[in-house]
Amino acid sequence: MLIIETLLMLRQEVRRWRQQGKRIALVPTMGNLHEGHLTLVDEARARGDIVIVSIFVNPMQFDRADDLARYPRTLQEDCEKLNRHQVDVVFAPLTC
Repeated sequence: MLIIETLLMLRQEVRRWRQQGKRIALVPTMGNLHEGHLTLVDEARARGDIVIVSIFVNPMQFDRADDLARYPRTLQEDCEKLNRHQVDVVFAPLTC
């Protein structure tokens, strides 16, 4: 499983896969993954040749700074779960 942190690198990989005729499935998340997310990942795997899961906690989605600060960040655990579900790429940008 590849972990990508920059949009530039993700674009390069996606361009390469498209040139190869691959079907790319994206599952966008904010991390802290649960069974509902993993069900979506399994569906993406059934439909796509390449499965990308994005993990990005968008600060704009929070009204209060303390809510953002308290949002669980579980990247290592999320990656372990995603690896077990045969995800090809985790896109985990530090910022967008």
